[in-house]
Amino acid sequence: MNIVITGANRGLGLGFVRHYLEQGHDVWACYRSSLVGLNEIQHKQLHTVQLDVSQDFIAADLDLPERIDVLINNAGIYGPYGEQDLASMTSAAMLDVFNVDCIGPLRVVQQLQSRLIKAGGTIANISSKMGSSGDNGSGGTYAYRAAKAGLIIISKSMAIDLKPLGVAVITLHPGWVSTDMARQSGLIDVQTSVAGMVQVMGHIHDYDVGAFVAFDGQVIAF
Repeated sequence: MNIVITGANRGLGLGFVRHYLEQGHDVWACYRSSLVGLNEIQHKQLHTVQLDVSQDFIAADLDLPERIDVLINNAGIYGPYGEQDLASMTSAAMLDVFNVDCIGPLRVVQQLQSRLIKAGGTIANISSKMGSSGDNGSGGTYAYRAAKAGLIIISKSMAIDLKPLGVAVITLHPGWVSTDMARQSGLIDVQTSVAGMVQVMGHIHDYDVGAFVAFDGQVIAF
């Protein structure tokens, strides 16, 4: 299969890269500005592509496959640590996070949808349980929560719009994973999260269209 992954140079993205290469697939690993962990991988089926999802782009300008079996919209940012409470949240920071975490996946799908349609592909949008209103019992974290909530809704619309064209879409919660974004304070490791999400993607048709599902297969109310 041809796999395209955004934000693939570290954390979950890099975990997806390693997983799919081990399974024998061709992987196009997209990164914003630095290869970081991708430098450590020497594999003939790995293709690196510089792509900043916060900026508009044209797919034809990038070295991407004409048929895409799986697209994983993983690129994302948390925003300013310690400055996302009601008193300190700024509009600039809010818009920055929203642009990357919510609008970014929309940009990518708009440009790559024809390639996904050709393959009858699957799109996985990586959100977070922090985007669930029903799960919000602590408040705060305005930018990250809002952006991830927005992504859930956008992903649901994608799922409805692309289903007649043969493309399946799911929104995933990776769990609280030990990555740089979580400051290595997570409850599970990258390998566990990635393996779980890949399994969920493999059973995508067992879920409602546009479902929001955790790495362990549990559906999340949003």
